[in-house]
Amino acid sequence: MDLGLKDRVFVVTGATRGLGNATARELVADGAKVIISGRDEKTVAEAAAALGPNAVGVAAGNADPETPARLIAAAREHFGGFDGVLVSVGGPAPGFVADNTDEQWQSAFESVFLGAVRLARAAAAELEPGGVIGFVLSGSVHEPIPGLTISNGLRPGLAGFAKSLADELGPRGIRVVGLLPGRIDTDRVRELDGLSADPEATRAAAESRIPLRRYGAPEEFGRAGAFLLSPAASYLTGIMVPVDGGFRHGF
Repeated sequence: MDLGLKDRVFVVTGATRGLGNATARELVADGAKVIISGRDEKTVAEAAAALGPNAVGVAAGNADPETPARLIAAAREHFGGFDGVLVSVGGPAPGFVADNTDEQWQSAFESVFLGAVRLARAAAAELEPGGVIGFVLSGSVHEPIPGLTISNGLRPGLAGFAKSLADELGPRGIRVVGLLPGRIDTDRVRELDGLSADPEATRAAAESRIPLRRYGAPEEFGRAGAFLLSPAASYLTGIMVPVDGGFRHGF
């Protein structure tokens, strides 16, 4: 199946590792061109080099108000424009209600929530019909995840923003989609498992609750992301797609 990605251009944030990087890899593999971002200049340059000549790295954090303009300008400069964005950002600090500080909440709000809103608004102002805006969210959109209180507070709000944006942009032919990763075998998930006294037991317990009985591979998430961003998904908008091995049974 041809996803129609050849020579289409996407901005993917938080793409030096994890889910953003996995999606960028699949986009490039299917013929797309990408502008990727990350906060560390050396890391983002290395990630872009690993993706090949159809990738350009920009050192920029999602919390910086100047980031949307810089990323869109880079897409114009290197590839002549852009067809969509995928907003991905590293998860905020773990912790329970009593653990997280005001500073952690503020920092996470700036990067996870407001940074995503800014980039989506900037993209929406310039995308043509057929464009797409995607958000990497979390299963906490539907149900809180123990020990991730800040994420539980911010991700559902961002999902609501995404759905509102889908309604507003639909008449212009611009789609908005969300991805809800479950237990994908990334550095972030391994770090969270490692916070327990017995990481192996924690992983085994989590896998036992997943119908497929395993964590997902990053490339499995990346392929789902590439499809949703592609013209092959042209009649899908306003949806939140679980990529979780059946954990939520599709809801």
